[in-house]
Amino acid sequence: MAAPSAPSEEDLLCPQCSEIYCLPVLLNCGHNVCQVCLQKFWKWKGSRECPVCRVVSVPGKPAVNLQLKLAADEYQVQKFCRSQEVCCIHNQKLTIFCHNDEEPICLVCQTSKWHKVHQCRPMEEAAQQKKTEVSATLESLRKKLKLLNKTKEQWEDTKNYIQTQANQTEKAIKEEFEKLHLFLLEEENTRLKVLKQEEQVRKQVMCEKLENIEQQIETLSSTISDIEKALRANDLPFLQDYKQTKKRSKCIIREPECIRDILINSAKHVGSLKYTVWRNMANIVHYVPITLDPNTAQSNLCFSEELTCVQYSNQQQLPDNPERCTSRVCVLGATGFTSGKHSWTVDVGQGKDWYIGVAQESIKRKSTVFLKPTEGFWVISRQSGDSYWAETSNRTKLVLKQKPGKITVKVDCDKGKVVFINAADLTTIHTFSDKFTEKIFPFFSPGLYNEQKISSPLTICPLTIRVELE
Repeated sequence: MAAPSAPSEEDLLCPQCSEIYCLPVLLNCGHNVCQVCLQKFWKWKGSRECPVCRVVSVPGKPAVNLQLKLAADEYQVQKFCRSQEVCCIHNQKLTIFCHNDEEPICLVCQTSKWHKVHQCRPMEEAAQQKKTEVSATLESLRKKLKLLNKTKEQWEDTKNYIQTQANQTEKAIKEEFEKLHLFLLEEENTRLKVLKQEEQVRKQVMCEKLENIEQQIETLSSTISDIEKALRANDLPFLQDYKQTKKRSKCIIREPECIRDILINSAKHVGSLKYTVWRNMANIVHYVPITLDPNTAQSNLCFSEELTCVQYSNQQQLPDNPERCTSRVCVLGATGFTSGKHSWTVDVGQGKDWYIGVAQESIKRKSTVFLKPTEGFWVISRQSGDSYWAETSNRTKLVLKQKPGKITVKVDCDKGKVVFINAADLTTIHTFSDKFTEKIFPFFSPGLYNEQKISSPLTICPLTIRVELE
């Protein structure tokens, strides 16, 4: 029969001498102290304070905590038996391991009514079996530790990138405000303050996440170290501590969470910045209906001021956050749609290889995907400089009377239509008809390089605005 749950050694340590209690007494505050330790402390202190909480005890001799004394004495007896490798009940050598109770027993215990029907094995055989079980668990813990360390490195990189991204966004904001007059100074300071607050909040989140994962790593490392130490022990000590070792090996380590939306929301700070003050600066303000989201961009893409132009460039070191597209050289718009009508015009310039259109939010961003409706894309393209295509399930070649320099994309979410129009002559290039079941985002994929090795950008055209409102 398994022994009843007993206090651990930590529960039986005197707070004054840090040894197993010897005649513990209970103070009025609820703390226990060895009687000898308490008398010495009171004599040294000159008052009847509790050594733990400093609460003054009432006059009189503190009562002995009999229950705690018995538990301490029992622990000492068991500790002595373990050191002598004999059964505490029958004083016989421990040579058998009971699999039901998971503890070493003697031959007399095996024939007793408590273990008679239990599954028992010789000490050596049981030790080998249990060490194999714990070793398998240890390997799993090592893999989890490796994953935690790898995740910690990625989060460190993300935290550092947040600082870099914050600096870049701050620079963009300042460059825009340099074009405005002094009366805009208050607006500039307000925006910088918001950016700083967001930077601090996001960095604080990452610091907390990193602190949490460091604690997990420390805990798991300690557990692994304890298990490795247990595995190196002799059979009997190993089996004596097997329950505790098994319990430690089954510690629950949560998988590192996928941290979404942790990067600085550059689109909020930089996107359509001039539009917010267009009433005062109407002559120099431009408004575009779509702002690009650099947090979704592949690492070879760079952007112009106010995130309205994207082009292929040198590869940058960017964090592989969940929102980022890595399987294709593309970027999504910062705002998605679930209903209503929306439109924007893209200046494709002289680009000879590009894709534009819309994509649904759940597209595969890290693995290879085909740009067709069944995969969540409704786009048209120009390839090799002389052919235009509608990326339907079976690609459809487009015959155009005039090569478009600007293309208007019109989306009707309610009717499930995406229409591409040549802005020069207002002719329809292609129309997709489908049913949108989730949020869709503008999609842009600029070409690589042309013969002159110059990147060809895709630019979102500004709308004509009026100062007056109707």
